[in-house]
Order: sequence, then structure tokens, then C-alpha cells
Amino acid sequence: MYGADEMDYYMNAIVDYTDERTGQEFAKFPHGVYEAEGYIDNDGYTDKPVLLKVMVTINADGITCDFTGSDPQRKAPVNATYAMTYSAVAFVLKCLIDPDVPINEGFYKHVKLIAPEGCVVNATMPYAVVGGWETQVRLIEVILKAFSLVVPEQVPAGTKGMMAQVGSGGMDPRKKEFYCFYEAIGGGFGGRIRSDGPDAVGVHGQNTQNAPVEETEQNYPLRIVRYELINDSGGAGKHRGGMGIRRDYELVDHDASMTIMSDRDHWGPWGLFGGEAGEKAYYVLNPGENEKRLGSKLTVDLQSGSRLSFQTPGGGGYGSPLDRDPEQVLEDVRNGKVSKKYAKSSYKVVLNAQGTAVNIDATNKLRQESRGGK
Repeated sequence: MYGADEMDYYMNAIVDYTDERTGQEFAKFPHGVYEAEGYIDNDGYTDKPVLLKVMVTINADGITCDFTGSDPQRKAPVNATYAMTYSAVAFVLKCLIDPDVPINEGFYKHVKLIAPEGCVVNATMPYAVVGGWETQVRLIEVILKAFSLVVPEQVPAGTKGMMAQVGSGGMDPRKKEFYCFYEAIGGGFGGRIRSDGPDAVGVHGQNTQNAPVEETEQNYPLRIVRYELINDSGGAGKHRGGMGIRRDYELVDHDASMTIMSDRDHWGPWGLFGGEAGEKAYYVLNPGENEKRLGSKLTVDLQSGSRLSFQTPGGGGYGSPLDRDPEQVLEDVRNGKVSKKYAKSSYKVVLNAQGTAVNIDATNKLRQESRGGK
């Protein structure tokens, strides 16, 4: 026989179990204070970077994430809400503990959040938050960066670290009705302690996939002119960052407005422990002879036939590029992920004239020189 009392008993039991397991998991982290910061390139209204700052305190009482020192809320719509910031903290902690630990009140009893009202990660009415997803994803990166000082073996280098949103709207000449197109594009994930970063993926709760070319062209008056991985975009490291995506859109037989709500066109994703940064993002109108670089946050009215090239960042590298196996670098060159020139400049790997084999003596000499002759 079951009823409300039985249900209440088991619900409380799950919360108590979560409380115990969360305490056990958090106890594995070394106590201390760990700080990190990062920037959103700009807010779209001005070119002034937006500072995101966190201080993580780990002690017997649990984990406190303090965002005091982050920039004040902006008039532009890049502000995040308290709930979004709390979700960012929970996401990171969930990634770092046993995945079988549930998320409920028993988990949150061990987590404290300090986010002063009126700062960019705890905006107040009537400040706009429509672009807060960009801020939240970057905030996750900053929190992870702090935890790279706590559990370096569990934290990746910087990822594309943004939603990478693009949209267009206008009159579909085929259907004689208005349309609205939107997607969030993947990019490179950061290198990790045991493996390279995946290419062309959504990151940190993005939970979206790129729309298939055929589906897009069938349902919208758009043509996908290019859709490809960007070679040399992954940051060099013992474990390479994943590759970014290039996706070029063309307006077909109509004028329309196009909107970019993105980031990372000033600084690429950071590397960790000697790894190099990934390539930054590029937003280009009519790529070619008369191309124009665009910002990462804008709406622009375009004529029929106009093209927008959306190029997302590669992930940051993990560990020194000089520690990457030269044969892995050669394999990347063969697969078109790394150019012969980049192999030499960043990895100090010298290939033969055909780019089909490693010149071992020249590589060893170049790497020794890069290490200061040691």
C-alpha cells in the first residue's frame, strides 16, 4: 500500500542520500581559495570588455563561489540573471563529481553563491538579459579555469566558450510569408589531460546541434555556401584543441536582416599548462575581395545575394606543444587539421618536403632550441 507518507519518506531519503554523497565528493577537493577571471569581448554597444571574476573557496562547510569584482550590469543585453549564474556553478560542480550524484536540495546545501545585485552576473530590472546565455557560457569557462587550480586533471583548456548564435528574418519569396531562422553553431572544445579536444561541438549546456544543410535550404530562403572545419584553429598543445567551424550563409532572392549574438572575436580560448590559445572567431560580410569584418553582437540589413561567413573558435591546447608526439602532428597534417607550416611554427615538428614523414633529426634540434638548448 502506497500513499503520501510513503512518497514523502522516499523523497526525503533521496535528498538525504544526495546530501551525504555531495559532502563525500566535495571532501575530495583540497581546501583553499582559488581565483580566476575572463572577459566577454564587448557588450555590443561599446567595445569595452566585460570582466567576469570568481573566487572559489573550498572548506569543510562546502564550496562558495563569489563573483564580487565582476563588472557592473550593462545597458547592452549581455547581462545574466542570478538563476543563470547559479546554474553555471551547479553545471561545473556536477561535471567534477561522481555523475551518479543527483541534483536536488541535498546538493545545494553544500553550495553558496555570492553575486552582488546589479553586477553583470546578477542583473536587476529593467536591464536586458536576452544575451545572457553568452555570458553564462563564458562564466562556466571562468569557473572551470579556477577549478583547474584545484583538480587540473579534470578540467579542459578553454573551449569556444559561447553560444555562437546567428539568425535572419525577412519575407520568404517562395512562400510569400515572413520567416525567422536561428541556430547556435558548434566550435572547438579544449584539449584535456588524456586526449585532444573534440571538433565542432556545442559546449557547456548549449544543447544544440547545427541544422542540416538540406533542412535549412529546404525551409528557408538561404543557401549554405560553405560548411567546413577550420584547419589550424585548434590551439597547439600536448593535446590539441578541437577545430572550429566555418559556415557561410547566402540570402537567396530576398533582402533580410541578420543578427549575430556571439563573442570571441578579440581573444581566442585560453590554453592550459603551457598549451596555446585556440584561434579566435571571425564574422565576415561578403568574404573575398570586398569583404568587411563585422562585430560579434549586431543586427545588419542585407541585400539579396549577400553572404555572411560565421567562423567559430578552436579550443585551447592542453600542455606544451613540444610534448606532443611528432607522429600525432604528422597525422593531423595528413587529416587536414594542421598545416605543415603550423606544425613547424607551433609544434616545432619538421616534415619532409612532401609533408608525408617527420624529419626526426631536424625536429629534435628545433625542439631542443625551443626549450633553450636543454
